[in-house]
Amino acid sequence: MKFAVVNFPGSNCDMDLFYAIRDGIKQAVELVDYRATSLDGFDGVLIPGGFSYGDYLRSGAIAVHAPIVKEIIRFANEGKIVLGICNGFQILTELGLLPGALIQNEKSRFICETVDLEVENNQTIFTSRYQPKEIIKVPIAHGEGRYYCDEATLQELKENHQIIFKYKENINGSVDQIAGIANKEKNVLGMMPHPERAIEEILGSDDGLKLFQSLINPEVKVND
Repeated sequence: MKFAVVNFPGSNCDMDLFYAIRDGIKQAVELVDYRATSLDGFDGVLIPGGFSYGDYLRSGAIAVHAPIVKEIIRFANEGKIVLGICNGFQILTELGLLPGALIQNEKSRFICETVDLEVENNQTIFTSRYQPKEIIKVPIAHGEGRYYCDEATLQELKENHQIIFKYKENINGSVDQIAGIANKEKNVLGMMPHPERAIEEILGSDDGLKLFQSLINPEVKVND
């Protein structure tokens, strides 16, 4: 498989994602500039964390006007793999590819630590290597990572099994302790925690590696 890691001005986790693909799962990967207009030849697109365009106006709000965005939308609509991590998750919600929004943390402070996540749905192309309800340790680093949606949207997320990861402890005040969600088709995932920073035990955890291994696992069963 071949993956694209999109680089926006202000991205700072692009190389972490690059190495997770190249060294973690031994797949082809390229950095793709935000000014590019094609993702032809790629099997998946990864949107990294950081502070695209300095997070001015609102996290991810300016990035959605970059030329590459039309291709990301096409990718998603064609059922191909789209993964947004941290700022990437914020961008996906700004694009409307995922419901809800990421707002300022409940205690209005930046949080940088390793947290416990619970795998809510392991029947996706992103999570098939995990066990149901498996507890994993993954770092977070965000100031605007509090997931918010209205009650109707939350109910829809639950009914469609779109909640993929939850915080064991609601560290940022997210609705229903949500750490990551997918679209209805389960080919688009957004999550605030950083699995690319948890692919080797020397980093404190290798629990994130299974997410990337799942991407190349052909035996996945995806929820309808």
